[in-house]
Amino acid sequence: MDKKISIYSFFSGSGFLDLGFESNGFKICFVNEFYKPFLNAYKHSRKIMKIDAPEYGYSDNDITEYLQGRKSEFLKKSVRDKKKESIVGFIGGPPCPDFSVGGKNRGREGNNGKLSGIYTNLINECKPDFFLFENVKGLWRTKKHRNFYEELKKNLQNGGYYTTEKLINSIEYGTPQNRDRIILLGFSKKLLKNLNNKQNGSKCLPEGYFPWGKLIKYPREKIFNLTWPRLSTFIEDSQIPPPKDIPLELTVQYWFDKNKVDNHPNSEHCFTPKAGIKKFAQIAEGDDSRKSFKRLHRWRYSPTACYGNNEVHLHPYKIRRITVAEALAIQSSPSNFTLPDNMTLTDMFKTIGNGVPYLTSRSLSKSIFTFLEVA
Repeated sequence: MDKKISIYSFFSGSGFLDLGFESNGFKICFVNEFYKPFLNAYKHSRKIMKIDAPEYGYSDNDITEYLQGRKSEFLKKSVRDKKKESIVGFIGGPPCPDFSVGGKNRGREGNNGKLSGIYTNLINECKPDFFLFENVKGLWRTKKHRNFYEELKKNLQNGGYYTTEKLINSIEYGTPQNRDRIILLGFSKKLLKNLNNKQNGSKCLPEGYFPWGKLIKYPREKIFNLTWPRLSTFIEDSQIPPPKDIPLELTVQYWFDKNKVDNHPNSEHCFTPKAGIKKFAQIAEGDDSRKSFKRLHRWRYSPTACYGNNEVHLHPYKIRRITVAEALAIQSSPSNFTLPDNMTLTDMFKTIGNGVPYLTSRSLSKSIFTFLEVA
């Protein structure tokens, strides 16, 4: 590919999604994250990993400010300038509690729900060459919210984009976690000018045109039909040999070992309850049937890494909650990705749960790169 690819990141959190794009050579040139503790964590991790700061800097402004006035002019001008030398993409996952089954379920009327509309309006205003929109499956699958999703998509299509979408699961890309998310991608008609005459009025990419399945390593229909261990009696510091006929690289224990979680800088960051220790010991290894106090199984993948709304995940064979280092491993984060010591535990677990798993992001960005090479 002759041109470089520059990325504008929105709702960046601590940079989980961005990290996958950076690993494939995409250049993050602008970062917008409203919540300062997350943005500080983003800066901290990039410093530790020796990744250059974005060309146009870090912003903690409300994203709505980029739809009007001086900030809007700055953003649109920077995109125009960057497009002279580079393909430009916008990536982001607007906050999702208003569409989540376990969240507030306020939909488009919620404060977070409105941000999805603002993000799509910003895309249409600035006209990047492509965009990525990520959200919980509730926005796409729940009847109450699907109409809003279709409106967002239609708005982007009318703004000059061919779209393609897929409900993905992070386990398909090697993350040890059952995590469904809807991914909506859009590519400008100007970028895909060779496709225009073949579309017959359709504003969606033809079936099979985008390589969604190219980097799937573990098809969900195969993985979820394997005979995974279910429940084991909880015994502190017990030894259970790995079962046969399962991909060990999709298990919690494999990632704990891979990331050396006991020696990780965030290995001591863990909530210590004042009460409830006896209750912890009564929950079998692998019992994730309840809404909270789910005990992971060492030789199985984790349920969705979501640590808000009183959801608590317990260590497979320790009488405690999982540490920040262990949660990062479940998100398939590189072992040298760390969160700063001065971040609160609540913010640490929240930003981890909000993030797109690293291997998922890496695969999505690689698919986009492959597509743009032949576009």
